[in-house]
Amino acid sequence: MNITSDLKNKIFSIIERFETDMTKSLCRILRFPAVSPHSGGQGEEAKAREISKLISELGLSEGAKLEWIRIPDEKSQTDDRASLILLTPGKTQQRLWMLFHTDVAPVGDRTLWDTDPFEPVVKDGKVYARGASDNGQPGIAALYALKTLKNLNITPEYEICLGFVADGIFRNHYGIESIVKKRIIDFHKNDMILAPVGGNSSGDFIQTAEKGFLQMEFTVIGKQAHASTPDLGENACRAANIFSVELDEALHKAFPDGDELFFPETSTFEPTRRYINIVSVNVIPGREVLAFDCRVLPHIKLDDVISTAEDVMKNVTSRFGVKMELKIIGRNDPAPMTSQESPIAKLVEKAISEALNVKPRFGGGGIRTPSAVFRDEGIPAVSWAQNDSKIYFHPNEYAEIKHMLNNAKVFALMMSGE
Repeated sequence: MNITSDLKNKIFSIIERFETDMTKSLCRILRFPAVSPHSGGQGEEAKAREISKLISELGLSEGAKLEWIRIPDEKSQTDDRASLILLTPGKTQQRLWMLFHTDVAPVGDRTLWDTDPFEPVVKDGKVYARGASDNGQPGIAALYALKTLKNLNITPEYEICLGFVADGIFRNHYGIESIVKKRIIDFHKNDMILAPVGGNSSGDFIQTAEKGFLQMEFTVIGKQAHASTPDLGENACRAANIFSVELDEALHKAFPDGDELFFPETSTFEPTRRYINIVSVNVIPGREVLAFDCRVLPHIKLDDVISTAEDVMKNVTSRFGVKMELKIIGRNDPAPMTSQESPIAKLVEKAISEALNVKPRFGGGGIRTPSAVFRDEGIPAVSWAQNDSKIYFHPNEYAEIKHMLNNAKVFALMMSGE
């Protein structure tokens, strides 16, 4: 439908009047510590149930269909991971999907938080809590966008499919990836799919591509000994230290290319996790485990990155008399890019222009978003939200309330077909 200026203003006015309710609703779902059981948390079950209650309270379940999808997970307290799908009929049978993840990143060092990460604090136009930005506020924005259309008796142009899915922080394995690849939901080639994650604070960036994703874990095996007699041992810690530095240098030297389409423009190769080896300071460790996280530009083959790592391993083992093992703990080759001329890209672009009065730009990022799962299947999908993604995973994570309102305006225009 073509939205007149008068009707657009009514939509925006109602959304702005919902500011207090939206903020309370966001705080309400953020009180659930929905950290993955694979990171020592309780999972998303309780939070998903609260979202289900909120949907009913907002009157969004009337005339709509609410579905639960459960993916088995033996580490979960419920033996599965719950995803919630809200299906609202539209004028046409074409479907517009908006997919949000309900799990949140681990808190990390609590001493770095100024407030309790799971007791939201509203201050200076922001909501502080773990999951506020990633991915709480866009989900609340979508619910209130739908409620706004309902209040105005506007039937959406498309069937609106809102998915509040599990396991979006690290894997997607117990969420959208399994739902898509196991055909639990029959997604169609003409479905329009938006994953409201990432983005930037100006709201002008539409992500249509991702870098390749590779996580490598290295185990260095030496020989334990007393620190006073190092000649009787083979120091796995020293070998691991040297290996980490040399691998870092080798990867950056081998793959220095840049691509202006992506942010950051270059591939990234980051040493991240390091396991505790021994408790005593006076013992030479015989085993060290470390990991690298790599986000690689699409034209670079991940096998070439692995080969470079293996070359450095050979060099270090021959110099230090240790053994080394490589384990690939995460890998996703880059999915095909979504065309800027695809229906979903054009719909998002138009709605952003109308709601935020900015000129959107298209590009790629280093985070593998749920949209990549669909592009792997040949279904165009994009990622967008107005969000300060720079504070993802950080202590004192927050969501700006004005961003939540703007997201609701963009979503409402998309749902109405404009």
